[in-house]
Amino acid sequence: MKQIIIFLLLIIAFFIGFGKYQQYKRYHSPNVNYKTNAKIDVNYYNKETVLNYNKAIEDLNSFIMLQWTANEIDVRTPEDDDTETKVAVKEYAKKLAKVKYYEAILENSNQLKEKGLSNKEVKFLEETGTNLKTHLLKKENTVYKNNMRALFADSKKIVYNQKTALIYEVQKLLVKNGFDIAVDGIYRVETSNAIKSFEEKNNLLADGKLDVLTLDVLLE
Repeated sequence: MKQIIIFLLLIIAFFIGFGKYQQYKRYHSPNVNYKTNAKIDVNYYNKETVLNYNKAIEDLNSFIMLQWTANEIDVRTPEDDDTETKVAVKEYAKKLAKVKYYEAILENSNQLKEKGLSNKEVKFLEETGTNLKTHLLKKENTVYKNNMRALFADSKKIVYNQKTALIYEVQKLLVKNGFDIAVDGIYRVETSNAIKSFEEKNNLLADGKLDVLTLDVLLE
């Protein structure tokens, strides 16, 4: 009789313990919070995108916990293959895709900023569809043109046999336009004739002298 009582007590203890375990398991889903190794731009020009990204993560985490506590389904690594599990997993995939969508945008922005771009430039690339290489080349070309114009503005009257950085750069531009001249920075007759020929081809005043109009067309 005593053994039967002990046996019954053990059974009762087992069910109580199992119930406690199930209750614990229900409210203690391991590693629920979504984590990523992606480096994202938290200072992205569109603050709404950052907000939507955080909301999407919260929605994903809440859904994972809800399925775990209400249905005991771990949608990330499901153990069953029933209809309820399939529906939950499909919905989880949609929510995860939304997180990844915003994450890709913010990660790309961070990579662009690591290359020195500003929020304004990132916005321009996204809105115009311009690739980074094209943008950087255009940016570099713009800087070069501005430097050339500043160099021209600061230069004094150009005289024959004078060697200057401005003439050196102009000679390089003339060579790019098909003229076979020396690139030595010295203003000689051959450079003057090349400038004159270039002016004639571009309907400019053909005097062989470098002026702001000729320089602008050379820089195109």
